[in-house]
Amino acid sequence: MGVFFCSSGGREFALITNLMKTTEQGSGGGQLEALVDVGHALSAALSPATAFQGVLAVMERRRGVIRGAVTLLDSRSGEIRIVASSGLSTAGRAARYRLGEGIMGRVVETGRPIVVPQVSLEPMFLNRAGERRDLHKQEITYFCVPVFVNGRAVGALGADLHYVEDRDYDADLRCMQVAAAMMAQAIKADHLVDEERRRLLEENTHLLGELKEKYDFSAIIGTTMSMREVYEQVAQVAHTKTTVVIRGESGTGKEMIAHAIHYNSPRADKPFIKVNCAALPETLIESELFGYEKGAFTGASARKKGRFELAEGGTIFLDEVGDIDPTTQVKLLRVLQEREFERLGGTETIRANVRVIAATNRDLEQGMAAGTFRDDLYYRLNVFSINVPPLRDRKSDLLLLADHFVQKFAKDYKKVIRRIATGAIDMMMSYHWPGNVRELENVIERAVLVCDGSGVIHGRHLPPTLQTAQASGTAIGQSLSEAVAAFERDILLDTLKTTNGNRAKAARLLDTTPRILNYKVRKYGIDCSRFSR
Repeated sequence: MGVFFCSSGGREFALITNLMKTTEQGSGGGQLEALVDVGHALSAALSPATAFQGVLAVMERRRGVIRGAVTLLDSRSGEIRIVASSGLSTAGRAARYRLGEGIMGRVVETGRPIVVPQVSLEPMFLNRAGERRDLHKQEITYFCVPVFVNGRAVGALGADLHYVEDRDYDADLRCMQVAAAMMAQAIKADHLVDEERRRLLEENTHLLGELKEKYDFSAIIGTTMSMREVYEQVAQVAHTKTTVVIRGESGTGKEMIAHAIHYNSPRADKPFIKVNCAALPETLIESELFGYEKGAFTGASARKKGRFELAEGGTIFLDEVGDIDPTTQVKLLRVLQEREFERLGGTETIRANVRVIAATNRDLEQGMAAGTFRDDLYYRLNVFSINVPPLRDRKSDLLLLADHFVQKFAKDYKKVIRRIATGAIDMMMSYHWPGNVRELENVIERAVLVCDGSGVIHGRHLPPTLQTAQASGTAIGQSLSEAVAAFERDILLDTLKTTNGNRAKAARLLDTTPRILNYKVRKYGIDCSRFSR
């Protein structure tokens, strides 16, 4: 007997169909049972190598395989390596093949299975990797079938069986081919998982890079002395684990400062969890921060992790911390002191490796004096304080911020905005900006949206709250005495309307005498009778 070179036209469905026909004819020899066990082995394992080891164990138990090996082609090195084996020596397991080298190399190169009925008569076996069998003991039959993924041979399944003269080689070969096809599905699934894992890793790395770039120190705009102090403080505290409290009015950019601290710290690749304490009602804030156990309260149908647990290893940002109720303040104090907490309704103590950054627009010292904010919590939070100045105190930064927002929104809305007109700049510089940087951002976004094709933001593009009387077309075109007279007449009309034309009552409401009121009525030609009922 020589070597059988078999065709590679069949695939899994055709192989199984043929195998079932063979079984119906009475020569299946338990092959379907073996393949069922192969399927179980492949589905039970978490990695292909472990799954393939299980397949070889099934083939040894069910099909009498003496020695077996599963090899895969390394696309980078071009070597064929053994990834799972049964009955091979240490040297055999470490063997490497090139394409076309030996039986294994020939099968992977051609994609065609090879059957060697009697190994002792076949010179193609290499003298390594256990291929040269102990021939003086018993004759061996060798099967080797390719493993296909997407129509390309990526490895091979090889097995030694005892030589039997009347062996049904076709049936055994089909069984091996089906097993190899099932193994190919495991390899393909693992490739898909690896590809998805690699894609997610690349996406995560990209997003983390974007976040670091977005919240880098350079993203915080300002050149005033007060802002330079903020930069220095952020640089000093970012690389530590110190608790930070950021203070300032609403809209000054406290959250951006918190982001800058986190993404420039050793915890940058860990979670950054934000909690708006003012937005959560008192009945929910405790469960949101610390989580709860199943059955802790009505509607708690399952355990839920709190924000502190979700922030493990990273940073939790407690915005508007001054609004937390006294009961929750006690538990927050324990987390800051002991670095541990329990879920609502639970008894398990959970360690918290979390950095705390808090922010508030309230006067915490005043809250302490009023008894609404605990003294001990204040001293735990106020380890490192950063004060963010309001926009009205750093007007020289206003143009830098405005230009930044113009570029940002022009890009978002695909508009070409070349500059801000002098009139619009004057209007922005004279405004008091109660909403700080957040209000400026909203104003610029609106201006970019309504800006016409001129590519220049003018005063008319700004909201009415910023516009002067001249810019909005409502300039006063009368003298001071005329304006005062008009205002006085309006006051008289409103009061007489309220009193139904009763002059004496109107005089009392205006804290004047009836004589003076009658004089004003005659002066402005007011008809009091039209207010009478």
